[in-house]
Amino acid sequence: MKCFHYFKDRTKSKEQRSAPILKCESKSDISAADRVSKSSCSATSERVAKSSGSTTSLRSVTELYEERAQNLRVFSFSELARATNNFNRLLKIGEGGFGSVYKGTIKPVGGKGDPIVVAIKKLNRDGFQGHKQWVAEVQFLGVVEHPNLVKLIGYCAVDGERGIQRLLVYEFMQNKSLEDHLFNRAYPALSWERRLQIVLEAAHGLAYLHEELEVQVIFRDFKASNVLLDEDFKPKLSDFGLAREGPTGEHTHVSTAVVGTYGYAAPDYIETGHLTAKSDVWSFGVVLYEILTGRRSLERDRPRPEQKLLDWVKQYPANSRKFGMIMDPRLGNQYSHSAAVAIARLADSCLVKSARDRPKMSEVVEKLKQIIHVSGELTSPDGSFKFVEDDPVDEKPPKKTGASESAKRRMAHLAKLGERVGGVSRRRFMIMQRQM
Repeated sequence: MKCFHYFKDRTKSKEQRSAPILKCESKSDISAADRVSKSSCSATSERVAKSSGSTTSLRSVTELYEERAQNLRVFSFSELARATNNFNRLLKIGEGGFGSVYKGTIKPVGGKGDPIVVAIKKLNRDGFQGHKQWVAEVQFLGVVEHPNLVKLIGYCAVDGERGIQRLLVYEFMQNKSLEDHLFNRAYPALSWERRLQIVLEAAHGLAYLHEELEVQVIFRDFKASNVLLDEDFKPKLSDFGLAREGPTGEHTHVSTAVVGTYGYAAPDYIETGHLTAKSDVWSFGVVLYEILTGRRSLERDRPRPEQKLLDWVKQYPANSRKFGMIMDPRLGNQYSHSAAVAIARLADSCLVKSARDRPKMSEVVEKLKQIIHVSGELTSPDGSFKFVEDDPVDEKPPKKTGASESAKRRMAHLAKLGERVGGVSRRRFMIMQRQM
């Protein structure tokens, strides 16, 4: 899906810069009330240190970047042209409104050692907006460091006779995006266990941005296509072009032009332009339902009642017997029913109308850990999930007396499961398996 911009910033000059310098948004993007007080982009932002009761001066993203900028490599345009065989179409691995992404190889620092496989994003030369997002990506990714955020290796910025060139060089993510594996039938279906692990680690990435940095970062475009997967299917958030610093001091939000992707942006942000970390939480709730259903947030080729994912799933609430009808058929019932219900309830909490009532991402992480822990206790020895019923099921008595060998094996397996479940839950459950 393409990003949308409700407002265009026409107050900026079209002068291009060859160095990644972060600038505040224009005054036209900030409400009058916020202009009276401190700008949220202030380089000397202050926050109230609640634990000590004192006011602590914290550094902005710009200042943090100046400190860490030496960690990024600066490439020449010719280097990256060689790395991609002059941006050969056969090496193109992605394309979007920002431009194209190519697979390439670069030399390691010092020139010694094996070539490094990378992804090289070449931005379209579309004026100031493209440059602005390029700057944001360089500076945010130059500051953050987390195993669930894509690593920026370096950049290229050239203003020459051939025009303006803006490129970014990232670590290469072998398994493309979560979007590809959820919705593209050319890929094998993601297992239930892998889906849970992906959303948990993606939640870790957002929690880090919101709560673990010196400055709060709001991602502002969380969606399945921006969750990339490495060779081990470890997820990493990518595309920080729309990221923003969060509110500082006693401010509750940042007022800004509304940008993002249809189907993922929080309605309160769309209606007011008030951006908070809870806007990302809403987007995360949408992706949770995509994980459950295997459907996109918006699919116009479906019957009208099913086109908008969030409207459709409301017909099958988590506490109803019809809930199983929304589950991705590609899972083939190889999932934990109780865990799926818990995921849906967590998604619902992320999607409540009032932003202040949505959980923080750190709370989402803890809830996901609980769900995965309980589900993990109910896996079979080969690691696959078995269907779990919360309600007791009456079974017909066996026709034959005496215990067959297969029955003995099943009883031994159940005994082991009972030991592993331990004190976590003594609910009655049934393992669904083929009768021997």
